[in-house]
Amino acid sequence: MTEAPKVLLVVTQDTKQLESRFLRECLENGGCEVIHLDPSVRANLGGAEIGPDEIAGAAGTTMADVRAIGHEGKIQEVMIAGATKLALDLHARVGLSGVLSIGGSMGTTFGTAIMRAFPYGVPKLMISTLASGFTAPFVGLKDIAMLNAVCDVSGINSITREVYRNGAFGLAGMARAYAPAAADTRPLVLVSALGTTEGAARGVREGLEAIGYEVMVFHTTGNGGMTMDALAAERDVAAVVDISLVEVNDFLNGGICSAGPERATAGLKRGIPTVMAPGNVDFYIMPSPMAVGERPFEGRRFHIHNAALTAVRTTEDDLKRLADHLAGILREARGPVRFLIPLDGFSSHDSPAGHIHAPELPPKFAGYCRKVMPANVELRTLDTHINDPAFGAAVVAAVRDLTRGKSIA
Repeated sequence: MTEAPKVLLVVTQDTKQLESRFLRECLENGGCEVIHLDPSVRANLGGAEIGPDEIAGAAGTTMADVRAIGHEGKIQEVMIAGATKLALDLHARVGLSGVLSIGGSMGTTFGTAIMRAFPYGVPKLMISTLASGFTAPFVGLKDIAMLNAVCDVSGINSITREVYRNGAFGLAGMARAYAPAAADTRPLVLVSALGTTEGAARGVREGLEAIGYEVMVFHTTGNGGMTMDALAAERDVAAVVDISLVEVNDFLNGGICSAGPERATAGLKRGIPTVMAPGNVDFYIMPSPMAVGERPFEGRRFHIHNAALTAVRTTEDDLKRLADHLAGILREARGPVRFLIPLDGFSSHDSPAGHIHAPELPPKFAGYCRKVMPANVELRTLDTHINDPAFGAAVVAAVRDLTRGKSIA
């Protein structure tokens, strides 16, 4: 008989005992073995496999001392530390197949903190009152699914009964199907992308996979680039192919997809061979509702991509500022860097069929880059558009050159 998958249920009983019992029942009916971690502070109601006293003990304290802190945020920090340690120890011992939690702001903060400590792939579902928009602080860079609770997590009504049941059975289904992925022995390449450079990303991915690399592609709208950089800092990575730099542009121009000042630096600091290109630097991203009035975006050209995002055309001065910034971070690279500049355009927007095409700017950008790029950067220009097959082939060739001995084909 197949062993039931083990699921960690993270719910405080002192405020949500009814909900925790309902979720346990659903999970068990869904074929799971439930291990309830209860981080209650007000009272220990018992019945959970991992209770408040054990959590406090794992954090090196007692519940009496925890309550004496007298500040809910600081109390939560202590309980998260203990709970995360216990959860990861449990996972190492028994192999959990999923994590389910429910809550408002405090419960969501607690549940997702534990989830973020778990490896990619382990199913993670947070039923939350904050799931309808305010999710970035809780999901972070991990594969956490969030389900809108609709009503407050306060009792069970005709709406929340269905929401909670769907969440629990959804997690149960994921847990039953979960199987840890076998380690991939192929050398790993991380690639940045956006829909406007899909041709380049696809050509690079297919070309590298064909010669024996594992390829992970990241959508550069803020979290995508940060996730790629986090993996570059943590994993055994053969090469970084950073060919969508719009997050850097957004940082420099106040766009909404900024990934911060450290974007693109993690792999460089570790000495990972890097191929970089100015993909998507012909624009930065702003909210579409701002595209109103006589001269939105200080009179710059723009294209309303969809109801949420508008691409605002960069100028020659913007591109010079970008080149200066990139030169600064590339100067600190500890490994080989090749910078490829396609002279016929940087994205689908920057093409004869695009909406903000400026054919005079890529050559000017290339000329300025030749002046400011440090000596450790090998700069090459290509008479092609970034989405043309020739560009993707050039990137693949560059990766092979910079990672000799690491490919398996």
